[in-house]
Amino acid sequence: MTITQATSAPLIAVVGATGLQGGSVIKALSESGKPYRIRGFTRDATKAAAEALKKQGVEMVTLNLVVENKEEVYKAFAGADYAFLVTSFQEHYSKEREISEGKMLIDATKAAGVKGVVWSGLSNVAKLSGGKYTNVTNFDGKALVTEYGRASGVPLVDVQAGLYYAGFLKGLLVKQPDGTYAISWATKPTTVISMIDVENDFGLYVRWVLEMPVFPDGLEVRTSSENITPEEMARQISEGTGKTVVFKQISVEETAQLLVSLGYPPAGAAEIAEEFLFFDEFGFYGGAETTSTEGLARPTRTFAEFVKGADWSKALV
Repeated sequence: MTITQATSAPLIAVVGATGLQGGSVIKALSESGKPYRIRGFTRDATKAAAEALKKQGVEMVTLNLVVENKEEVYKAFAGADYAFLVTSFQEHYSKEREISEGKMLIDATKAAGVKGVVWSGLSNVAKLSGGKYTNVTNFDGKALVTEYGRASGVPLVDVQAGLYYAGFLKGLLVKQPDGTYAISWATKPTTVISMIDVENDFGLYVRWVLEMPVFPDGLEVRTSSENITPEEMARQISEGTGKTVVFKQISVEETAQLLVSLGYPPAGAAEIAEEFLFFDEFGFYGGAETTSTEGLARPTRTFAEFVKGADWSKALV
């Protein structure tokens, strides 16, 4: 159904409308048989992705979601029935900033009187690991925002994203001296990772939450397109592309060094490297199972399907 402007339809405010998660939410809602009004937030409403959303009927709002812009942020949520909230840790790699911005978003939705918030959170790695892994600040910061949101009184569902399939198109495959490619992580080859085709599938989970008969306050949704081992990912990329791709287990220090060489800041690289140790020992969601896909509007995309449909021209050069 085409996105509507009819005031009888619920208004969904979507943070990061031109990003991977927010864009996926809008895609999933636009596919629904139910009518929605959608207000999308972006820092630049004139860019091509924003213009494309406008043509679909999305109300695009230029908004910088920083604490210094708190007054405008509060105004932007006015009239919304529901909100999808996400923060962008990779822009600054600051736990303190992520927490402050996440809390601001929660406060803004509460002030607007929304009926429900879908928040893109993550697990508390420090807590789940019993204090063993304390440097995964991206996960822990989002988890603290989740706790704040639940305590705020705003009905809140925490929808957590698995590791992105799309990362393989952006530097996660490293060319070896012999011309082959390697997935080089600090995990065992047999460690099961919850992976998500974020653009295609993440929004399905958010839509599922929003279309429940009663908004499921307190629910934690652990998304996955497929739970798969890194050695199997390597095999499927090889099979789908015709290139030789292997999995290579490396140390956490080597993982951090590799990420720095790919352009990650040292702090961010060290954090991601420690994430892999946590996945290896405790599981992606700390031992909790992924949420069933049975209630979703369509099947999630398998890793093999992603490999077949992806453009590998820049990742395998």
